[in-house]
Amino acid sequence: MSKVIIDCDPGIDDALALLLAASAPELEIVGVTTVSGNVPADVGAQNARKALRQAGRLDIPVYMGAMAPLQAPYTDARDTHGQDGLGESFLPEVPGAFPACSAGAFLEETLEREETAVIALGPLTNLARLFQRRPELVERIPRLVSMGGNFKSHGNCSPVAEYNYWCDPDAAQICYQAFSQAGKILEMVGLDVTRKIVLTPDRLAYMERLDPETGAFVRAITRFYMDFHWEQEGILGCVINDPLAVAYFLDPSLCRGLDRFLAVETEGLCRGQTVVDAMDFWKKQPNSRVLTQVDVRGFWRLFLSGILKGLNGRPAPDLPEEGKAVGKEEPAYEW
Repeated sequence: MSKVIIDCDPGIDDALALLLAASAPELEIVGVTTVSGNVPADVGAQNARKALRQAGRLDIPVYMGAMAPLQAPYTDARDTHGQDGLGESFLPEVPGAFPACSAGAFLEETLEREETAVIALGPLTNLARLFQRRPELVERIPRLVSMGGNFKSHGNCSPVAEYNYWCDPDAAQICYQAFSQAGKILEMVGLDVTRKIVLTPDRLAYMERLDPETGAFVRAITRFYMDFHWEQEGILGCVINDPLAVAYFLDPSLCRGLDRFLAVETEGLCRGQTVVDAMDFWKKQPNSRVLTQVDVRGFWRLFLSGILKGLNGRPAPDLPEEGKAVGKEEPAYEW
């Protein structure tokens, strides 16, 4: 069983990722930390609790983290996720006080005590602040899987940038620098692969048939998200980025990619862009694992089997074929 902290900014797709993580017997989630991204960190903390309540896992503590990026002005993503961050479902809040300990203090104390992996689903502000204070603690993180960035895909908040890294580019750059200095690999689950994970109306109806309770929750929080994707991108359905990061953590064979040196642009026209040295121009040791391909049907089998309580632990029936499950073949780059 892997001990893990989930650092997130819930957010519709973060909530779906929490459902998957909370259902996985392979994970011991020691805590959830929130950061300002899709919504401010305090709103995200309430949303994390709502997702954990749905999963029946209110035993997992939620810690509030950074309320603003390191340097960039904070811009939320409520146009995408709704004013409440959960698709304007306005689900009732979970009563009770949050821990007095901040996300930063919790991360520091946990890593001092034992090695713990991190799945980061939002801007990397909490982790960057930790590495600025305690750079040696990067050694205590056996895996850091970050949903963010992109390699060959276009951006989702600028022509080149993915939102999480655009929201706090300085934090992203600090984290990649920290892993580079430690000779470690930060695993980047970027838009190249997450854009292939689309929750379509048919898939949602399938979920509702297999598990009406969970399906109703997913429908409530994704209706706004689907409308946004149709209006802005012409997609019938919605891209659910963050669950892929959890699924990949659970089963790395779902994705393929390349190990290369990566830097993040922190300002100007290309703020937030992930610059991947695919051709090894800089001759630097890799600090990132950049995912480029994904087994889409494998993801859906894992995701549905995890979150649908109505299956009672049985494997999810396979989905109807919806086209090829992997991206463009790039044999020269694969690891």
